[in-house]
Amino acid sequence: MNTNDRQILTPFDIGNLKLRNRFALAPMTRVSATESGNATQAMARYYERFAKGGFGLLITEGIYTDRRFSQGYAFQPGLTDEEQALAWTAVTEAIHRHESAAFAQIMHAGAISQGNRFVTGTVGPSAVQPKGQQMKFYYGQGQYPVPKAMSDEDIADAIQGFANAAKLAIGTAGFDGIEIHGANGYLLDQFLTDYTNRRSDRWGGDVKRRVGLILEVIAAVKKVAGQAPVGVRISQGKVNDYEHKWIEGDASAEIIFGALADAGVDFIHVTEHKAWQPAFSPGNTSLIELARRYAPAIPLIANGGLDNPGQAEQALLDGADIIAIGKAALANPDLPHRLMTDQPVRDFDPAILEPIANIKDSEF
Repeated sequence: MNTNDRQILTPFDIGNLKLRNRFALAPMTRVSATESGNATQAMARYYERFAKGGFGLLITEGIYTDRRFSQGYAFQPGLTDEEQALAWTAVTEAIHRHESAAFAQIMHAGAISQGNRFVTGTVGPSAVQPKGQQMKFYYGQGQYPVPKAMSDEDIADAIQGFANAAKLAIGTAGFDGIEIHGANGYLLDQFLTDYTNRRSDRWGGDVKRRVGLILEVIAAVKKVAGQAPVGVRISQGKVNDYEHKWIEGDASAEIIFGALADAGVDFIHVTEHKAWQPAFSPGNTSLIELARRYAPAIPLIANGGLDNPGQAEQALLDGADIIAIGKAALANPDLPHRLMTDQPVRDFDPAILEPIANIKDSEF
């Protein structure tokens, strides 16, 4: 394929935000903030590499949103006060120097928190012990504890935390947009998932009810974000349950993506372990294609093993507008420039994330 024919290198707009190409840096947890949750100069240099290397959009690692139960990892960055927001300005300024855009991914870990300096214990939609083991490369150890089922007050606090973090991200930290983390097994996904949400109130039941908390968070964030784009990341699989599938199958996809579109999101970010594979079995339709079918007018970001340029281009043909790159970006912070100049692409070395998945001096 001729470089000039690659759609991924063409500009794209999300709302009023103009992106120079369709390459996005995928959000990746790097546990490299200070113990108090402030972004560091090393983080600024880390993100600047990708902007300098040609990525049109950079989505941060998950940022915790309140000083109660949202923090998920030791050395995770936060956006809970003015000090933390100001610490992010070095990152956004470094990104903007190279004419790239920066989205803050805001998240609440819920029941799979494995490092919180503010409280002991965890919360979730229901008192259901999470599957799997805590992740050692993020300083975790052993099984996840059984969370406390969230009260209405806990839920209201979580919603307000997302809104407060978004306001700080746009108004103080200098971010261009907000990605609400509704994927990968964290709190909003826990409410969406049948086996972790056993509630009988307005927040539980069928998928129309289980998606309700995500919609409430979207509404709260949109109220404070002004003209900045607000979107949401959605997945089936989780960091502690890779193989999970929505039990309602295609009907889930129709309800979830339709509800997100009706909520007025500016983009949807779908992620799967291998994004090109069928979302359900039997079937041959990917989650990318289902998102495009049921939210036809919403800009769509796709993530999940799309490291090969051919796979990325196919995802665009399947309905994605932007491709979010993770591991291949770690190996090639200048990946867009490499493709533009027909340079070889380096293979990803997993040793970069061992024994702890933090930012290392060797990456610069």
